[in-house]
Amino acid sequence: MSGTNRRQDVAGLLARYLDPARVTYEVRHTAYAGHAVQLAREAAEDGCRVVVAVGGDGTVNEVGRGLLGTGAALGILPRGSGNGLARHLRVPLGLAAAIQRLNAPSFQHIDVGCINGHRFFCTAGVGFDAHVSKCFAVAGTRGLATYVKVALHEYRRYQPTPVQVRFADKFLETNCYVLAFANAAQYGNNAYIAPNANIQDGLLDLCLIDGLPLLRAVRVGVGLALGNLPTSGAAVYHTAQQVQVAAAQPLGFHVDGDYIGEATDFTVELTPLALEVAV
Repeated sequence: MSGTNRRQDVAGLLARYLDPARVTYEVRHTAYAGHAVQLAREAAEDGCRVVVAVGGDGTVNEVGRGLLGTGAALGILPRGSGNGLARHLRVPLGLAAAIQRLNAPSFQHIDVGCINGHRFFCTAGVGFDAHVSKCFAVAGTRGLATYVKVALHEYRRYQPTPVQVRFADKFLETNCYVLAFANAAQYGNNAYIAPNANIQDGLLDLCLIDGLPLLRAVRVGVGLALGNLPTSGAAVYHTAQQVQVAAAQPLGFHVDGDYIGEATDFTVELTPLALEVAV
């Protein structure tokens, strides 16, 4: 149900573009949220070399979680609103081209993040981006236009929260409008929250925005679009493998664009090269 291109005949495209001399496959459909975790693990246990998520970053997250610790690699056929991990891994956004890549993929390992026990592969965050994810989930329509509309609407009412952030030998006492933990470079839709992020370097890129008055909001928007937010002066960046955050009041948080809930304390950490991907 993700994304805006739901009318595409995925089954027909698979039959047309997968080479039967190289690949045998079967299609499984999820029946409820979280089902893809179970289906992916079962596929790995059955000996599948690649388990492909057909959907957006939420589906990719579920399949990836199901494959952790197995001998199977994650593949992606992007059909989401943002497709952040697919874009970072340079998976073609056109389904026909992405399917053809699966006939002879290359394999590599990527880092895996975790926030309060929830694994993520692209980004996680607390504050405004999580709040927008919560509102976007119930907006009724998908796509970039809806996301921007929701963000602009909520911007007028959202207020920053005091936080304490500890990592390595640093301690920060600051306000939090956005605190993003980036394993990959972007949220999706080529919105680069951490353009210098390396998904294989064993480090998370932290992006902190302590407040968002109008002029800074414009600079952040332009920086996200152009990929130059670190040099815009509108955000502060750090890198770390493990981070502790204590908030003055409950803050919402998301993983890979899916809203999880609220907490006042967050433990964020990275496991290097824990997931194999087929790209």
